[in-house]
Amino acid sequence: MNRLRRLSDADLLPALDQEYVLSHPAQGFGNDMPPPRFLLLYGSLRDRSFSRLAVEEAARLLQRFGVETRIFDPSDLPLPDQVKGDDHPAVHELREHSFWSEGMVWCSPERHGQITGIMKAQIDHLPLEMKGMRPTQGRTLAVMQVSGGSQSFNAVNTLRLLGRWMRMFTIPNQSSVAMAYKEFDEAGRMRPSSYYDRIVDVMEELVRFTVLMRPHATQLVDRYSERKAAGRTSAPVADLASAVLGKT
Repeated sequence: MNRLRRLSDADLLPALDQEYVLSHPAQGFGNDMPPPRFLLLYGSLRDRSFSRLAVEEAARLLQRFGVETRIFDPSDLPLPDQVKGDDHPAVHELREHSFWSEGMVWCSPERHGQITGIMKAQIDHLPLEMKGMRPTQGRTLAVMQVSGGSQSFNAVNTLRLLGRWMRMFTIPNQSSVAMAYKEFDEAGRMRPSSYYDRIVDVMEELVRFTVLMRPHATQLVDRYSERKAAGRTSAPVADLASAVLGKT
């Protein structure tokens, strides 16, 4: 079973004013080859899921900026600890996509003032460490939420907390779409609005931060405690931070 959602009309961006679009938002920030890779997660299983629709709009924009995207479908994902040893195809696939990614987009509805259980379950299935590798550490993250009522930031604040816990670099900008049922047409496409413009802003910034950090991601997450636990001594030639600061 393929748990990646197929993105319809990937090249159709009716709410985007092409006159102001940057084809390469990260131009000049560093080497963007190969194209950055982003995994997008949403937090509702409804047929008309506004968090999924928002994620699809984000994916279209990211593809417009020349990057690769994958949208994970959590419809058959078990609850954490429901399956012994997490031995379930959906869990394995989610983790594989996480390892593939350089950055992520998380979008949750706000339900009872918080993120949904579906959203949290996906994050809970991503361990900090797995067979010596870390599926989230050092990756960039953009957070978004959709609300049925007035604008709120409870869900994005929680997603930021989780991103920090997962040792990800959450970008400063974020998106919160109020009364989401008014912002999408019958075809599930987002109408032109300041909410849509903010999603464009967030995706531009995500691409920039990912490309900017790409040459330094390994060094930024190099930790003394992990080197000590692994018995990995620090060779002088590998002490890049000291070299940059002109120290011996």
